[in-house]
Amino acid sequence: MQHSLKTIFPNFSNELVATIEENGSLQDFEAGTILMRTGQYIKNTVLITKGKIKIYREGEDGGEFLMYYLQPGQACAISMICTAKSEKSQIMAKVVEDVTVMMIPLQLMDKWMMEHRSWYEFVIETYRSRFEEVLEVVDNIAFRSMDERLEFYLKRHSDACGCSEVNLSHQEIATELNTSREVVSRLLKKMEQRGLVKLNRNQIELLNFNH
Repeated sequence: MQHSLKTIFPNFSNELVATIEENGSLQDFEAGTILMRTGQYIKNTVLITKGKIKIYREGEDGGEFLMYYLQPGQACAISMICTAKSEKSQIMAKVVEDVTVMMIPLQLMDKWMMEHRSWYEFVIETYRSRFEEVLEVVDNIAFRSMDERLEFYLKRHSDACGCSEVNLSHQEIATELNTSREVVSRLLKKMEQRGLVKLNRNQIELLNFNH
C-alpha cells in the first residue's frame, strides 16, 4: 500500500505515507452510496485513492446543487473543516464511481499539521483548490445564463472523467442545475444544432468544447 499511496499522493513524505498506512483505514464503497449527509458529524478525513465522489448541497425540495467532484489524490476541504472544528456537515457526499478511500481519524489532523510539512501543504492546497472551484461555481450561477451554465456543467463532467462522453439523463442534469428537464432538453437540442454535442440515449457526446 505504501508504494500505491506514494503514487497517488506524490507530494507526501515517506514518513507521512507510513503514518497514514499505520493509522488509516482503507474502505471500499459502491456507486450510489451516500458517504456523508447534511447534519451528520464527521469523524474522519477522507483521502480518495480510487473512483469519484460528488460533493453537493441538498435543497429542502430534494433538489441537488453540485459543488465539485473528488478524485484520486484529493480530499474534501469542507469535511476537513468540519472535522477540525467538530461541526456537523453542511454537504452531501455521494459515490459516483466505485471508490476506495483512506479514512483518517479526526484527532490526527492537527497533530499531523504540526509534525508533517507535506500534510500541512496538502491541507492548505486542498482548501485553496476547492475554494477556487466553489468560487467558479458561484460566478457561474451569478453571472451566466442557463445555456452557459449547462455548457460549464458539461465541461466540468468531461474534465472530471477525462472523457468526451457524459453518461447522464436530462433529468439528472436538470436536478443538479436546479431547473426542469424540459429546459435542459431544449438547450441540449440547440447545442446539438450548433455542433457542440451529439445526443444519445442517457449519453451526451461533447464534440467542439473549446473555452
